[in-house]
Amino acid sequence: MEMAAAAAGAGAGRLEVVVFPWLAFGHMIPFLELSKRLAARGHAVAFVSTPRNLARLPPMPAHLSARIRFVALPLPAVEGLPEGAEATSDLPPDKVELLKKAMDGLAGPLASFLADAVAAGRRPDWVILDFCHHWVPPVADQHKVPCAAFLIFHAACMAFIGPRWANDDAYPRTKPEDFTVPPKWIPFPSTTVFLHHEARRMLADNFGENASGRSDTDRLWDVFERCCLTIHRSCRELEPRMFTLLSDLLRKPAVPAGILLPEAVEDRDQDHRQSSSGGVLRWLDDQPPKSVLYVALGSEAPLTLENIHELALGLELAGVHFLWALRKPAGTNNEQELLPAGFEERMQDRRMVCTGWVPQVKVLGHGATAAFLTHCGWGSTIESFAFGLPLVMLPFLTDTPMIAREMAKRGIGVEVARDDSDGSFDRDGVAVNVRHVMVEDEGNVFATNAKKLKELVVDEARQEQYIHELEEHLRRYKDDRGSTSTS
Repeated sequence: MEMAAAAAGAGAGRLEVVVFPWLAFGHMIPFLELSKRLAARGHAVAFVSTPRNLARLPPMPAHLSARIRFVALPLPAVEGLPEGAEATSDLPPDKVELLKKAMDGLAGPLASFLADAVAAGRRPDWVILDFCHHWVPPVADQHKVPCAAFLIFHAACMAFIGPRWANDDAYPRTKPEDFTVPPKWIPFPSTTVFLHHEARRMLADNFGENASGRSDTDRLWDVFERCCLTIHRSCRELEPRMFTLLSDLLRKPAVPAGILLPEAVEDRDQDHRQSSSGGVLRWLDDQPPKSVLYVALGSEAPLTLENIHELALGLELAGVHFLWALRKPAGTNNEQELLPAGFEERMQDRRMVCTGWVPQVKVLGHGATAAFLTHCGWGSTIESFAFGLPLVMLPFLTDTPMIAREMAKRGIGVEVARDDSDGSFDRDGVAVNVRHVMVEDEGNVFATNAKKLKELVVDEARQEQYIHELEEHLRRYKDDRGSTSTS
């Protein structure tokens, strides 16, 4: 299929594409997967990031290495940003906005890169950028290069946020209560709502001022307005009505790129992580088939020590075997206090807790893994689709609550209950929901529904068709621009 795709792309004229993701591996990996699919169809891709981030990406398949080149733009120093911190995973949550401020300082280096490309006769046909790169379209305009936004979020979340014109003029939303109901511009029943505590946090995190000098929502609205089209990591099978709605709202094509399942994300930094990876997989090898709950809440969930203790005690109460990829919360330096007193001794026969790197794709696909306790980041949720795993859902930020509610609606899992006033959860709620999925008869229903969803979306030919349709959109705009400039 790759050879046929490459021949089709080359035969119709090669595209020169620059891709520039936000400095988080949850963004860089999907951008890399999109780059690989475009390269497999014969197109040339320049993948732009910072030097340390590029060094930590998975190795390129040999047959694509000639078509994907990596462009390193050194990150400017910013007061308060630790030296060497180039990705969100290098930082506590309260420092991430400083990383955006540093990234904004790449406008000059990006302009120089584009100027050099034009001078060398390789004017890019497109720059594909991320949600927060509001300054990229003006830079690209100077070199007559159009921009497309690749949005790795749940498409329904983008519809929920909506464009600036709807929020400012038609349907202004100014208080948390406004975000606890679907926006008026979504004309069909929708699970895209926040609970009150989630709405308060979302307003503060996404609409509020931050250290970068510009709110995330303002950045996104600028990107919506300055790009020629939006690309979404999703598909019609998952979100059948969202792309027509988004195209109407944004007044430009909203194009699904498919789910872009990763192939080699587990190989990043393989050499120095091999021992940790091997230990995790050996432990799984010793467990009975379909007996283990994999627990991972991503790298950016704002976990407190109290959250970790309640989750740990809930897993203990549930009485199941589990593998926990646990990231220490900011400010926790004492390993001894990370877990409740006596927990590791009591759980030694049925748990593995790993504070290092865990090869998530391999763990999800292991025969011992029965279910996934997840924060419902879209990337992790998509990875679960590949293996048809039911979910226990504990969302925290941005689009994750909406994803959790949509997955619950699909019957592939349950969401841990929270106190709506402050978002807290307790061990009893964790235990009850883990047992729903892992122990009780209802778990068989969740598992069956998860397998049906896998059959619906994990189809290579169907996913390749999405890349073909995206390619046609990119090429059509290029051809239209070329005919206009020569007429």
